[in-house]
Amino acid sequence: MSNENQISIQRPFGPSVAKVKIPLELIETLNNYVDKTVADEKKIKELDHGSKLAGNVKQEFELDEKFLESSGFLKFLGLNTANWIKFSGFGEIKKFDVLSAWIVRQFKNDYNPTHWHTGHVSGVGYLKVPNSFGETTQKTKKTNSNGKLELIHGSRQFLSNSTLKITPSVGDFYFFPNYMMHTVYPFSGTDEERRSISFNAELDAGNINVYGSQ
Repeated sequence: MSNENQISIQRPFGPSVAKVKIPLELIETLNNYVDKTVADEKKIKELDHGSKLAGNVKQEFELDEKFLESSGFLKFLGLNTANWIKFSGFGEIKKFDVLSAWIVRQFKNDYNPTHWHTGHVSGVGYLKVPNSFGETTQKTKKTNSNGKLELIHGSRQFLSNSTLKITPSVGDFYFFPNYMMHTVYPFSGTDEERRSISFNAELDAGNINVYGSQ
């Protein structure tokens, strides 16, 4: 008889975060749209979203609703949100309404302070990232947070971290609850763009009403 104990690791507490890959074709479609929009001074003014967002960044603008659907991005969001909710232990979603979707063009020294979103679910994906986010000021073994996204929830306790730092990589897309606080750190040492795409959406009451009877 073996004296080894079997161990089962469970995650009964805390919100889940999903990570998926944006299809290469969709990345190209989104980047082409952004480049054309930025070059159109009239359109970029109409879609400007900076005054409604928390970021201290060069440019933030909304995605056109027609483009959301025609590009396939809306389908991408709906399908992956449904899978995330289902695999997190909840039922199938019957409603998925995107409230807003937008592009963030961040350059060196830009940052996004700690904030949270509206709706029920949110997410962010990466379309362009610099080759380097620069070094820390002190040349030590300190963790380099430059250009990273940090998700924040609760407080740090034994066996429970309160933050998750994410290094942006082209094609990575993360889904998280709207209430989850998060921040984006500034970066240095390059004039390249850090380009991300985000959204907020509402779900049906059946999946968000956690106060009903079990």
